[in-house]
Amino acid sequence: MALAGGPDYFLRHSNYQEGMDRSSSHRPEELIVPGFQRPAPPNLPHHHDDDVDLEKLVNEMNSSMESVYSNQADTALILNGHGHHHHMHAPCVRHGQALRRHTPPAVPPSRERLRHSQPMHIQAARCLREEQHLRPASLPAIPNPFPELCSPAGSPVLSPIEASDKHIVKVWSEDGAGKVVEIPADMTARDVCQLLVYKSHCVDDNAWTLVEHHPILGLERCLEDHELVVQVQASMSSDSKFLFRKNYAKYEFFRNPLNFFPEQMVAWCQESDGTIPQSQLLQNFLNSSSCPEIQGYLYMKEPGRKSWKKLYMFLRRSGLYFSTKGTSKEPRHLQLLSDLDDSNIFTIITGRKLHNAPTDFQFCIKPSKARGDCKEMKMLCAEDEQSRTCWMTAFRLLKYGIILYKSYSVPQHRKPNLSHFSTPVRSVSENSLVAMDFSGRTGRVIDNPVEAQSAALEEGQTWRKRSQRMNVLGSPSPLHPSSLSTVIHRTQVWFHGRIMREDAHKMIIQQGQVDGLFLLRDSQSNPKAFVLTMCHHQKIKHFQILPCEEDGQVFFSLDDGATKFTDLIHLVEFYQLNRGVLPCKLKHPCTAVAL
Repeated sequence: MALAGGPDYFLRHSNYQEGMDRSSSHRPEELIVPGFQRPAPPNLPHHHDDDVDLEKLVNEMNSSMESVYSNQADTALILNGHGHHHHMHAPCVRHGQALRRHTPPAVPPSRERLRHSQPMHIQAARCLREEQHLRPASLPAIPNPFPELCSPAGSPVLSPIEASDKHIVKVWSEDGAGKVVEIPADMTARDVCQLLVYKSHCVDDNAWTLVEHHPILGLERCLEDHELVVQVQASMSSDSKFLFRKNYAKYEFFRNPLNFFPEQMVAWCQESDGTIPQSQLLQNFLNSSSCPEIQGYLYMKEPGRKSWKKLYMFLRRSGLYFSTKGTSKEPRHLQLLSDLDDSNIFTIITGRKLHNAPTDFQFCIKPSKARGDCKEMKMLCAEDEQSRTCWMTAFRLLKYGIILYKSYSVPQHRKPNLSHFSTPVRSVSENSLVAMDFSGRTGRVIDNPVEAQSAALEEGQTWRKRSQRMNVLGSPSPLHPSSLSTVIHRTQVWFHGRIMREDAHKMIIQQGQVDGLFLLRDSQSNPKAFVLTMCHHQKIKHFQILPCEEDGQVFFSLDDGATKFTDLIHLVEFYQLNRGVLPCKLKHPCTAVAL
């Protein structure tokens, strides 16, 4: 018979079962004591026919309560890290077994006996431990409407900051305007030029270059198309900058090698007086197994002084040497001046007065890693412009070799595939333009130079008659024809307005000094006239364009009225097709683009 408050009632009580479950969940292992068994499950039927001593059961109940409370206190100590203790369940009465009294462990006198009214600390410790274990893996019950913000991979706040592969480069134009571009680390100078051409809406004729400019040192050089811009910028000083301009002489030596390498300056290393055949000139420079060299006199600035010393020098693949004994090429008389691999060649733009140079044709060999140290630079001076161009071009060829030819040939193969927006409207190459006669039913090529010149004069007269016919019928422009002809040229890239003669010289030199490089400007001596500045054989020449009036209309002429043009655009187009009185045809307009 089960009594209220008896052992069976106590074992089925919810508080007792919860305490036993909590204490058993933190127990590392269970200690089995002989004579005691696990309590029977609550759903087992109770045997009412057993003889039970009620007084003895009440005593065992009291002792079991004390054992439970002491085990709960020990479990709280275990959770706090004070040790591991094994405890036992209270005994239960089963059929056919003798009851044995279990003596609870002795409680130290310093520990107060827990009272029933006191709170059990095991609950707080267990909750704290469960909270620590469940906190990292717990998920909110409400679905997150912005999962990408909580994901470390897709969150700009939670994701780690990765090193960006982009670099900031600022490029300046000739008019002082600058443009900032963001480029990757592996972007070449040619790719940056194409990007700037696209952003500036100008024609890409493979002549645009990036120029490394050092204003304090007075040095500048054109970057090769294959050079990495980020690497070059890392070696530049804080005052240096990149300029965006054209350089028609960048690969001109591939088209006309004889103009760049005089026969007396090119020789074999093995032969003191031998020369390279002109047909194999470039092949010997591009072939790494050959040994061409450039030889001649150069002025070298002495370190720490403003005096210059004239020396006979040799430029080879291994470096630049000078002879300590006249023009001797013996190895014992040669001394290394500079290595090619770790150096770059620059043009000196400050003029001869600053360094007290003997001529205006200065250049400098600067180590790649030297930013602003003038002591490591080798300042040289040539006799004339052709000699300086030969030394500087040979330096590039011997240093880079076949890489330069690949950079030159790739845009040439790509030209037929380009759209009409990126190629010039008309080719002005000497090989593709000939004098034609269209007076008959079919056109024919004029081979006789005298007949070609007369045809050119007749074409000029035809343009004038067409212009007069437009004046009679009415001009499509709202402006008066005479006023329109005097201002229409200002929209062209080759016209530079009122610039000084020295500025025109500077622009021609900066953009390559190739044959046919030209610009037009206002005349300083005659307000109504204009000046054609052009380059031929690396010499700059000026031709005055005078206005002349006939039948109430203003024309422009270069040859004292023999060939007249209604405006400067017609004049330039004519001399792009015909040489006339000029030393060569007009080929390359000197252009300044505003970024």
